[in-house]
Amino acid sequence: MKKLRIGVLGAYRGSSMINYCKRSDNADVVAICDKSAEALEEQKKNAAGCNIAFYDNFDSFIEHDMDAVVLANYANEHAPFAIKALKHGKHVFSEVLPVQNMKEAVELIEAVEETGLVYAYGENYCYMPAPYEMKKLYKEGKIGEFEYGECEYIHNCEPIWPSITYGDKNHWRNNMYSTFYCTHSLGPIIHITGLRPVSVTGFEGTKNERNLRTGAKGGQFGIEMVTLENGGIIKSIHGGLYENSIWYCLYGSKGRMECAREDAHRDNMAHIYIKSDKFSGAYSTESESYDIPYKNPEKIEGFGHGGSDYYTMYNFIEKVLGNVEADTIDIYEALDMFLPGMFAYRSILSGGIPMEIPDLRDKSVRGKWRNDTSCTDAGTAGDMLLPVFSKGTPEIDDGIYDYMKELWENEISSDKGYRANAFTQGNSKN
Repeated sequence: MKKLRIGVLGAYRGSSMINYCKRSDNADVVAICDKSAEALEEQKKNAAGCNIAFYDNFDSFIEHDMDAVVLANYANEHAPFAIKALKHGKHVFSEVLPVQNMKEAVELIEAVEETGLVYAYGENYCYMPAPYEMKKLYKEGKIGEFEYGECEYIHNCEPIWPSITYGDKNHWRNNMYSTFYCTHSLGPIIHITGLRPVSVTGFEGTKNERNLRTGAKGGQFGIEMVTLENGGIIKSIHGGLYENSIWYCLYGSKGRMECAREDAHRDNMAHIYIKSDKFSGAYSTESESYDIPYKNPEKIEGFGHGGSDYYTMYNFIEKVLGNVEADTIDIYEALDMFLPGMFAYRSILSGGIPMEIPDLRDKSVRGKWRNDTSCTDAGTAGDMLLPVFSKGTPEIDDGIYDYMKELWENEISSDKGYRANAFTQGNSKN
């Protein structure tokens, strides 16, 4: 079997993809790039005996002889590197998020279209056992046509904030608005139904005390109320509420299905509840509740997010190798998952009015957005810089960041930090 030659940008989060290549029979890592000397040194130790080149700058890295690039760098910097990689003839696997403004969205779509190369978006929550089972059941018509859904990705990151921001006041996590990191919640329902979002109204958690004491400037959580092309509605919530929760629920014209909650004392992302009728209007509801067996348990062992990190990479490699059945998320679907969050924040800043979500599949729509750099990244937005919080970007004392940096350095030196274990777990986020 032919093995793809893979380059990985981002040695921390990229460790999961590197581990995939070590254990797979369809890909090899041939190059790793990171700006962190420490990260490269750790990967060199792990790669002893392997023929892997190491780079500390992307321009040299992208010239390496390889077939595809994994982008596991900062979440607000994927699009420029994806475009460069595509224009250098490399297929792209992009971690979340796909873009950070509309200008990048237009340019990335056009780069994918012009090159004809594979772009796969790594929204791993779509491949967890419960959401993936829901997709299969939905396509079989188990609950009829989608009418309403709810999705949650609640992650209180305060305990690990030093390890994922390093005390850097300019880190993207410290400058993201409340509805930015939306695809872990919205993504699975978009992937399950295949429906396009057409409008959104946004809401922001206006209390942000926990954020401020770590140096994060945005609202504590965000909510998107999304209308889909068939009239169905999704309520999506994500952010830093106190207790963690991952949960998906879909109502259709003849039934409902949902995964278990954590408090159900089950493996919540591998257990599903279903109530359905044989046809719409019946009232002889059948109930089911079952554990979903993990596929290929020997292959997914050690991979994060319920083994879904394995399947995002597997499907990408298979797609590049020509397997038309490989289940990947293309650039259009990636934006269907992300744009609701972007436009939800525009809704919030406009007083909560609904916002139309543009369909960038339509080339005639792109002109309006081609130069729109609106975002909260000062290095990219130019004169279209948005506040990180709806009431204005908070001023945070530099002492907060100094303290976060001190905590991070203590974790690294004691080998107890979130980052220190990333290379063996393959489950960290940049």
